[in-house]
Amino acid sequence: MRQRPTASTQTPAGGQPLTTASTSDTPMGPPLPCGWLAGKPLPVEEQLAIDEALLEEAELGLRQEPTVRTWMADELVVVVGSSSRIETEVDLAACRAAGVRVVRRPSGGATVVLGPGCLMWSVITPYPLGAPRVDALHAATLDPLCRGFAATGRAVRRQGTSDLAIDDRKVSGNALRVRKRSVLYHGTLLDDFDIEQAMRLLTHPPREPAYRGQRPHTAFLTNLHLGRERLEQLVREAFAASATAVACDPARVERLLSERYRSAAWNERL
Repeated sequence: MRQRPTASTQTPAGGQPLTTASTSDTPMGPPLPCGWLAGKPLPVEEQLAIDEALLEEAELGLRQEPTVRTWMADELVVVVGSSSRIETEVDLAACRAAGVRVVRRPSGGATVVLGPGCLMWSVITPYPLGAPRVDALHAATLDPLCRGFAATGRAVRRQGTSDLAIDDRKVSGNALRVRKRSVLYHGTLLDDFDIEQAMRLLTHPPREPAYRGQRPHTAFLTNLHLGRERLEQLVREAFAASATAVACDPARVERLLSERYRSAAWNERL
Protein backbone atom coordinates (compact mmCIF):
# COMPACT_ATOMS: atom_id res chain seq x y z
CA MET A 1 0.00 0.00 0.00
CA ARG A 2 1.34 3.44 -0.87
CA GLN A 3 2.35 5.41 2.19
CA ARG A 4 1.19 8.94 2.85
CA PRO A 5 4.14 11.34 2.49
CA THR A 6 5.71 12.44 5.75
CA ALA A 7 7.99 15.33 6.49
CA SER A 8 11.71 14.99 7.00
CA THR A 9 14.44 17.57 7.23
CA GLN A 10 17.98 17.83 5.94
CA THR A 11 20.54 20.56 6.28
CA PRO A 12 22.21 22.06 3.22
CA ALA A 13 25.84 23.00 3.62
CA GLY A 14 26.07 26.14 5.74
CA GLY A 15 22.29 26.42 6.04
CA GLN A 16 19.36 25.50 8.24
CA PRO A 17 17.08 22.49 7.78
CA LEU A 18 14.55 22.57 4.99
CA THR A 19 11.62 20.21 4.70
CA THR A 20 11.49 17.59 1.96
CA ALA A 21 8.75 15.11 1.17
CA SER A 22 9.46 11.47 1.92
CA THR A 23 7.48 8.26 1.56
CA SER A 24 9.43 6.54 4.32
CA ASP A 25 11.56 7.37 7.32
CA THR A 26 14.59 7.55 5.03
CA PRO A 27 15.28 11.04 3.63
CA MET A 28 15.02 11.28 -0.14
CA GLY A 29 18.39 12.97 -0.50
CA PRO A 30 19.74 16.48 -0.17
CA PRO A 31 17.15 19.24 -0.51
CA LEU A 32 17.17 21.42 -3.55
CA PRO A 33 18.88 24.82 -3.03
CA CYS A 34 16.69 27.76 -2.12
CA GLY A 35 16.40 30.63 -4.53
CA TRP A 36 16.14 34.25 -3.38
CA LEU A 37 13.87 36.87 -4.92
CA ALA A 38 14.66 40.40 -3.83
CA GLY A 39 11.58 42.39 -2.89
CA LYS A 40 10.41 45.28 -5.07
CA PRO A 41 8.25 48.25 -3.99
CA LEU A 42 4.91 47.04 -5.37
CA PRO A 43 1.30 47.37 -4.15
CA VAL A 44 0.22 44.75 -1.62
CA GLU A 45 -2.23 43.24 -4.13
CA GLU A 46 0.63 42.55 -6.52
CA GLN A 47 2.81 41.11 -3.75
CA LEU A 48 0.05 38.64 -2.85
CA ALA A 49 -0.40 37.75 -6.52
CA ILE A 50 3.34 37.03 -6.80
CA ASP A 51 3.18 34.65 -3.83
CA GLU A 52 0.32 32.74 -5.42
CA ALA A 53 1.93 32.77 -8.86
CA LEU A 54 5.07 31.20 -7.38
CA LEU A 55 2.89 28.60 -5.66
CA GLU A 56 1.12 27.77 -8.93
CA GLU A 57 4.45 27.31 -10.68
CA ALA A 58 5.67 25.00 -7.90
CA GLU A 59 2.42 23.02 -8.06
CA LEU A 60 2.69 22.60 -11.83
CA GLY A 61 6.31 21.48 -11.63
CA LEU A 62 7.53 24.64 -13.35
CA ARG A 63 9.53 25.71 -10.28
CA GLN A 64 11.92 23.04 -9.08
CA GLU A 65 13.53 24.77 -6.08
CA PRO A 66 12.15 26.42 -2.95
CA THR A 67 11.86 30.18 -3.37
CA VAL A 68 12.30 32.72 -0.57
CA ARG A 69 11.32 36.38 -0.76
CA THR A 70 10.68 39.38 1.48
CA TRP A 71 8.85 42.64 0.94
CA MET A 72 7.40 45.57 2.86
CA ALA A 73 4.27 47.62 2.19
CA ASP A 74 4.84 51.36 1.91
CA GLU A 75 1.32 52.18 3.13
CA LEU A 76 -1.16 50.73 5.60
CA VAL A 77 -3.27 47.90 4.17
CA VAL A 78 -5.55 45.45 6.00
CA VAL A 79 -5.09 41.86 4.80
CA VAL A 80 -7.71 39.29 5.73
CA GLY A 81 -7.28 35.52 5.62
CA SER A 82 -8.84 33.43 2.89
CA SER A 83 -11.72 32.41 5.18
CA SER A 84 -11.89 35.53 7.37
CA ARG A 85 -15.18 37.38 7.70
CA ILE A 86 -14.46 41.05 7.18
CA GLU A 87 -17.33 42.35 9.30
CA THR A 88 -16.13 40.43 12.37
CA GLU A 89 -12.39 41.08 12.07
CA VAL A 90 -12.13 44.56 10.54
CA ASP A 91 -13.36 47.97 11.65
CA LEU A 92 -14.59 48.97 8.21
CA ALA A 93 -15.66 52.45 9.30
CA ALA A 94 -12.16 53.18 10.59
CA CYS A 95 -10.61 51.81 7.39
CA ARG A 96 -12.83 53.96 5.21
CA ALA A 97 -12.13 57.06 7.29
CA ALA A 98 -8.38 56.46 7.02
CA GLY A 99 -8.46 55.45 3.35
CA VAL A 100 -7.03 52.00 4.15
CA ARG A 101 -7.75 49.23 1.63
CA VAL A 102 -8.89 45.74 2.65
CA VAL A 103 -7.56 42.86 0.54
CA ARG A 104 -7.75 39.09 0.90
CA ARG A 105 -4.75 36.73 0.80
CA PRO A 106 -4.75 33.09 -0.44
CA SER A 107 -3.75 31.58 2.92
CA GLY A 108 -5.65 30.98 6.14
CA GLY A 109 -5.31 32.67 9.51
CA ALA A 110 -6.63 35.88 10.98
CA THR A 111 -6.57 39.47 9.74
CA VAL A 112 -3.42 41.61 9.93
CA VAL A 113 -2.44 45.20 9.23
CA LEU A 114 0.62 45.70 7.02
CA GLY A 115 2.67 48.82 6.50
CA PRO A 116 6.08 50.41 6.98
CA GLY A 117 8.09 48.64 9.67
CA CYS A 118 6.42 45.25 9.10
CA LEU A 119 8.55 42.93 6.95
CA MET A 120 6.73 40.22 5.03
CA TRP A 121 8.50 36.95 4.23
CA SER A 122 7.45 34.04 2.03
CA VAL A 123 8.76 30.53 1.37
CA ILE A 124 7.29 28.63 -1.59
CA THR A 125 8.34 24.97 -1.67
CA PRO A 126 7.60 22.25 -4.25
CA TYR A 127 6.88 18.78 -2.85
CA PRO A 128 6.72 16.45 -5.87
CA LEU A 129 5.71 13.43 -3.73
CA GLY A 130 3.10 15.31 -1.76
CA ALA A 131 3.12 17.98 0.94
CA PRO A 132 4.06 17.03 4.53
CA ARG A 133 1.67 17.28 7.46
CA VAL A 134 0.84 20.80 8.60
CA ASP A 135 2.45 20.34 12.03
CA ALA A 136 5.68 19.28 10.34
CA LEU A 137 5.52 22.32 8.07
CA HIS A 138 5.17 24.65 11.04
CA ALA A 139 8.21 23.13 12.74
CA ALA A 140 10.43 22.92 9.66
CA THR A 141 9.66 26.50 8.63
CA LEU A 142 9.55 28.39 11.93
CA ASP A 143 12.29 26.62 13.88
CA PRO A 144 15.10 27.82 11.54
CA LEU A 145 13.88 31.40 12.06
CA CYS A 146 13.97 30.95 15.85
CA ARG A 147 17.56 29.71 15.61
CA GLY A 148 18.43 32.73 13.50
CA PHE A 149 16.97 35.12 16.05
CA ALA A 150 19.01 33.49 18.81
CA ALA A 151 22.16 34.80 17.12
CA THR A 152 20.78 38.35 17.44
CA GLY A 153 20.15 38.02 21.16
CA ARG A 154 16.37 37.84 20.69
CA ALA A 155 14.79 34.90 22.51
CA VAL A 156 12.12 34.23 19.89
CA ARG A 157 10.12 31.01 20.14
CA ARG A 158 7.05 29.41 18.66
CA GLN A 159 3.76 30.15 20.38
CA GLY A 160 0.21 29.10 19.58
CA THR A 161 -0.17 27.38 16.22
CA SER A 162 2.20 29.42 14.09
CA ASP A 163 3.18 32.58 15.95
CA LEU A 164 6.67 33.69 16.91
CA ALA A 165 6.94 35.57 20.18
CA ILE A 166 9.36 37.07 22.68
CA ASP A 167 8.11 35.85 26.04
CA ASP A 168 4.36 36.27 25.52
CA ARG A 169 4.50 39.19 23.08
CA LYS A 170 3.91 38.32 19.43
CA VAL A 171 6.46 39.50 16.84
CA SER A 172 5.38 37.31 13.91
CA GLY A 173 2.08 35.91 12.69
CA ASN A 174 2.18 33.32 9.91
CA ALA A 175 -0.11 31.46 7.57
CA LEU A 176 0.13 28.82 4.89
CA ARG A 177 -1.63 27.40 1.88
CA VAL A 178 -1.06 23.72 1.23
CA ARG A 179 -1.67 22.26 -2.21
CA LYS A 180 -1.09 18.68 -3.33
CA ARG A 181 2.52 19.17 -4.42
CA SER A 182 3.47 22.59 -3.07
CA VAL A 183 3.23 24.85 -0.05
CA LEU A 184 3.17 28.61 0.44
CA TYR A 185 4.25 29.65 3.94
CA HIS A 186 4.31 33.38 4.59
CA GLY A 187 4.01 35.83 7.43
CA THR A 188 4.94 39.03 9.20
CA LEU A 189 7.95 40.22 11.18
CA LEU A 190 7.14 43.28 13.27
CA ASP A 191 10.25 45.42 13.42
CA ASP A 192 9.32 49.09 13.74
CA PHE A 193 5.58 48.97 13.12
CA ASP A 194 2.99 51.35 14.56
CA ILE A 195 1.07 48.80 16.62
CA GLU A 196 -1.61 51.36 17.47
CA GLN A 197 -2.83 50.91 13.87
CA ALA A 198 -3.94 47.36 14.69
CA MET A 199 -6.07 48.75 17.53
CA ARG A 200 -7.51 51.39 15.25
CA LEU A 201 -8.32 49.27 12.19
CA LEU A 202 -9.09 45.79 13.55
CA THR A 203 -11.57 44.36 16.00
CA HIS A 204 -10.50 41.91 18.69
CA PRO A 205 -10.03 38.62 16.80
CA PRO A 206 -12.90 36.12 17.06
CA ARG A 207 -10.37 33.36 17.75
CA GLU A 208 -7.03 33.61 19.48
CA PRO A 209 -4.27 31.40 20.90
CA ALA A 210 -4.45 30.65 24.61
CA TYR A 211 -1.24 32.56 25.34
CA ARG A 212 -2.86 35.84 24.22
CA GLY A 213 -5.19 35.80 27.20
CA GLN A 214 -7.69 38.28 25.73
CA ARG A 215 -5.10 41.07 25.64
CA PRO A 216 -5.69 43.95 23.21
CA HIS A 217 -3.36 44.33 20.23
CA THR A 218 -1.18 46.94 21.96
CA ALA A 219 -0.52 44.63 24.93
CA PHE A 220 -0.06 41.54 22.76
CA LEU A 221 2.19 42.70 19.90
CA THR A 222 5.75 44.02 20.06
CA ASN A 223 8.56 45.03 17.69
CA LEU A 224 11.95 43.41 17.09
CA HIS A 225 13.91 46.62 16.38
CA LEU A 226 16.56 44.90 14.24
CA GLY A 227 16.18 46.88 11.02
CA ARG A 228 14.99 45.70 7.63
CA GLU A 229 18.44 44.82 6.31
CA ARG A 230 19.25 42.59 9.30
CA LEU A 231 15.86 40.89 9.17
CA GLU A 232 16.20 40.12 5.48
CA GLN A 233 19.65 38.71 6.10
CA LEU A 234 18.25 36.55 8.90
CA VAL A 235 15.51 35.16 6.64
CA ARG A 236 18.00 34.38 3.87
CA GLU A 237 20.36 32.63 6.27
CA ALA A 238 17.57 30.66 7.95
CA PHE A 239 16.58 29.10 4.63
CA ALA A 240 20.04 29.04 3.00
CA ALA A 241 18.71 31.27 0.21
CA SER A 242 21.91 32.26 -1.55
CA ALA A 243 21.22 31.75 -5.26
CA THR A 244 19.05 34.18 -7.22
CA ALA A 245 15.70 32.68 -8.16
CA VAL A 246 13.94 33.15 -11.47
CA ALA A 247 11.03 35.57 -11.23
CA CYS A 248 7.55 34.23 -11.81
CA ASP A 249 5.70 34.66 -15.08
CA PRO A 250 4.31 38.24 -15.25
CA ALA A 251 1.28 37.01 -17.22
CA ARG A 252 0.41 34.65 -14.36
CA VAL A 253 0.64 37.52 -11.90
CA GLU A 254 -1.62 39.70 -14.05
CA ARG A 255 -4.20 36.92 -14.33
CA LEU A 256 -4.28 36.48 -10.55
CA LEU A 257 -4.58 40.22 -10.04
CA SER A 258 -7.57 40.30 -12.38
CA GLU A 259 -9.23 37.17 -10.98
CA ARG A 260 -8.55 37.84 -7.30
CA TYR A 261 -6.57 40.64 -5.79
CA ARG A 262 -8.07 43.56 -7.71
CA SER A 263 -11.52 42.00 -7.67
CA ALA A 264 -14.20 42.95 -5.15
CA ALA A 265 -15.75 39.51 -5.72
CA TRP A 266 -12.60 38.00 -4.15
CA ASN A 267 -11.70 40.60 -1.54
CA GLU A 268 -15.25 41.11 -0.24
CA ARG A 269 -16.58 37.56 -0.63
CA LEU A 270 -16.95 36.95 3.14
